[in-house]
Amino acid sequence: MATARGLRPLLTLSRCSRGRGGAPGAPGSRALAGVAPGASQVDNSSGFLGRRPHRRHPGVLQLPCVRVPPVLAAAARALLLESSLPGVEAQVPALRNYLWSRRVPVEPEELQRRARRLEERLLEDADVPPAEERLRQAVLQTLRRTTYHWQELTYNERLSLVYMAARLDGGFAAVSRAFHEIRTRVPKFQPQTLMDFGSGTGSVTWAAHSAWGQSLREYMCVDSSAAMLDLAEKLLRGGSASGEPHVPGVFFRQFLPVSPKVQFDVVVSAFSLSELPSKADRTETIQTLWRKTGHFLILVENGTKAGHCLLMDARDLVLKGKEKSPLDPRPGFVFAPCPHELPCPQLAASKPLACSFSQAYHCIPFSWNKKKQKEEKFSMVILARGRPEEAPRWPRLTQPVLKRPRHVHCHLCCPDGHMQHAVITARQHGRDLYRCARVSSWGDLLPVITPSESELPPSPAEPPEGR
Repeated sequence: MATARGLRPLLTLSRCSRGRGGAPGAPGSRALAGVAPGASQVDNSSGFLGRRPHRRHPGVLQLPCVRVPPVLAAAARALLLESSLPGVEAQVPALRNYLWSRRVPVEPEELQRRARRLEERLLEDADVPPAEERLRQAVLQTLRRTTYHWQELTYNERLSLVYMAARLDGGFAAVSRAFHEIRTRVPKFQPQTLMDFGSGTGSVTWAAHSAWGQSLREYMCVDSSAAMLDLAEKLLRGGSASGEPHVPGVFFRQFLPVSPKVQFDVVVSAFSLSELPSKADRTETIQTLWRKTGHFLILVENGTKAGHCLLMDARDLVLKGKEKSPLDPRPGFVFAPCPHELPCPQLAASKPLACSFSQAYHCIPFSWNKKKQKEEKFSMVILARGRPEEAPRWPRLTQPVLKRPRHVHCHLCCPDGHMQHAVITARQHGRDLYRCARVSSWGDLLPVITPSESELPPSPAEPPEGR
């Protein structure tokens, strides 16, 4: 199995040139780190153009429509049928919508700041200062109406079954896409141990077994709900409590191990950070998960702005964290999706957007599932042990490619930490780069390199914004 420092020879995607060492936003850095007409060209350092067509260029990371293993789908249907839950057809979409719109709870300090601002505003607008009690009631009523009311979900046996019916296939699809990113870019990486924090129904275990079943020998599933752990174990045993597990080496526990002595090759937290009650709990959990990480830490949340912000906070905590494990002093870098360790340009825009991705999957054939296929929209961040120089730095497509006659529109997150809307044509950028861009999809890497600044052809002054 590869060591942490051995990630360099394992990466199959070739390195693209980085932006100059100046600060993000320096003159010329946006174009040089992205796609510059007349200068950028396809990165063929691996020689892929001589062996395979453009539609299979090394930046293609799209995963075909995934399907839950048949034995898992059959076990889920059997358990739901056996339970005879009343009204489950209505409860499943209700829970799915509730989880999608879920946000993190407001911190007490933020609530106090909002209350003070409301009080000052009410005092400014009033001709006659209201009585203290009336002012307090007005502030409380406004806060109740405008503040998100977060509630902790307690997963008993009934709610665990509803969650399984609502999220088993979608969660499996999102995590499968994250595993596919690692498998495609580091094909020689063969993990032996995995820990899943907030394991729920065990979809991460099944997805990891589908990806690395030949090498994984230990799966540690951690979830605070005993009912959810029981359900996950029944699913592993084909829907019964006494059958043989279809995935060997799976262990369950209710509490997160905090000792840094034992690390796992892959650590996953899928749709779990948003269930923690405070920022302090999230900080402590992320630090613990990073200490337990031997190679890759995979964090997945809803593809909403709230989910994306949650992941960016976790990303910054790991990258800027001053706490170093005495047993593993290696730093961390962003393996995916960001091609940089700079602040997210999606959140720095005038209208912040979520950096999200989409994965198609075949629905489990429950009676209420009228559609055979659906799309799971999610946000993810994959952090790796080592140095950022060990990772390729190609721009990533953050939206679907818009194909037009003789040109394509690509929205790229570039290595210099900026977003770029590139209009790529064969005439300006070359036939190979144009064809690679045309066959690329949302979430792929665009294999493009840009010469150094001294090698760029002279260009006229940059036109003003908006032209």
